[in-house]
Amino acid sequence: MDASHTGSAQHLDQLAGALSRFELGARQAYDWGRALAGELSLGRRLLVAGNGGSAAQAQHLTAELVGRYHRDRPAYSAICLSAETSSLTAIGNDYPPEELFARQVDAHGRAGDVLIALSTSGRSRNIVAAVHRAQSVGLRTWALTGRGPNPTADAAEQAICIDAADTATVQEIHLVALHLICEGFDDVVCPAVESAARGMANA
Repeated sequence: MDASHTGSAQHLDQLAGALSRFELGARQAYDWGRALAGELSLGRRLLVAGNGGSAAQAQHLTAELVGRYHRDRPAYSAICLSAETSSLTAIGNDYPPEELFARQVDAHGRAGDVLIALSTSGRSRNIVAAVHRAQSVGLRTWALTGRGPNPTADAAEQAICIDAADTATVQEIHLVALHLICEGFDDVVCPAVESAARGMANA
């Protein structure tokens, strides 16, 4: 390969290697989606938190649930804790940094809800604090991180740790995981919606 493309080849090699090690994580992400469908169908809520690039991915996931992924279906309650700028700046101004997401969990979380925490390092203190706060009020806690062990994965009820050294690669696999969550979610919810529609048509 031309020397000018060495960096792109290395990046793709790292991504391919991480994907090849992601088979068990992929299955777990899909299963999370199916479990999440059960919870949200009961009127519960998803909270998602992350910093930086992980904040963007957190908002991506909630958009897929409030809007839609592939198939049309009802909207479901999903809140990105990284997206509300007024709340973030108010909390950041008045409380310790670790409270950035934890205080929002206090506001929005109810027993039976689900928190998905994203952290490429697994060491973000505000993410770890949010996981602990969520558990204290009865939320289920799932973590998407980089290599384990790490504090976020250790704190969460379940975790998918991406075996990759580079932050960009971890983020890319996280996006795959989020889409697999959506696949699992829709595979539960959409057949039920389609079945109900057929029943109404035949009534």
